[in-house]
Amino acid sequence: MNQALAAIRTAGMREVIANARALIFDVDGTLAETEEVHRRAFNEAFAAAGLDWFWDQVTYGRLLRVAGGKERIRAFDQRNAAPLLSFADIAELHRIKTARYAALIAAGGCPLRPGVRAFLGSARRRGQRMAIATTTSHGNIDALLAVALGLDWADLFETVVAGDDVPRKKPAPDVYLEVLTRLGLGPADCIAVEDSGNGLVAASRAGIPVVITRSAYFGDDDFAEALLVVDHLSEIDG
Repeated sequence: MNQALAAIRTAGMREVIANARALIFDVDGTLAETEEVHRRAFNEAFAAAGLDWFWDQVTYGRLLRVAGGKERIRAFDQRNAAPLLSFADIAELHRIKTARYAALIAAGGCPLRPGVRAFLGSARRRGQRMAIATTTSHGNIDALLAVALGLDWADLFETVVAGDDVPRKKPAPDVYLEVLTRLGLGPADCIAVEDSGNGLVAASRAGIPVVITRSAYFGDDDFAEALLVVDHLSEIDG
């Protein structure tokens, strides 16, 4: 699609997005480019636990195909002929990582992506309902958004569904199905805002149209089934 056609399509989608009864947001990569902070927190947790592990960007990019922090640790450990960690070990390692992530965020390590604050404000002025559907934990969500949006950030969102609230994480549709149930809306009433192929699949399996905002780690994913693909939400705010 050439630039002129892309601009026409984006302009047309603005009205579709503005008329949705609810907007449902992913968090990591969508509201903020958090993944490098997560990667640093994982590596600091490994060092604190005395492990000689280090996840570089290539390794972490591969592991992001596995949904969930504890699941990524387990997947990496199971690459060894004799895995080192029990389920309790993984839970404790992930607890350390979560604490390090919160500390890094509190130090100002991760602002919102361009256009996010204005987009949320526009949706609120239109009276649209907003929700969160994410694989990350409630602790991570609060750590990020309390700094980025203020301590009353939760007032913006009618409901927040995290990965541990449902049986299966993305690309399963469970978080989105739970959000729909809590909102009492059908999938056609909503639009999901995502940044990854896994997120696109999860929302699509729930029947929800998806807007993709490309992020650092998932920019090359297959987004052919998305309603619209943009670099930043500022492209569709208005």
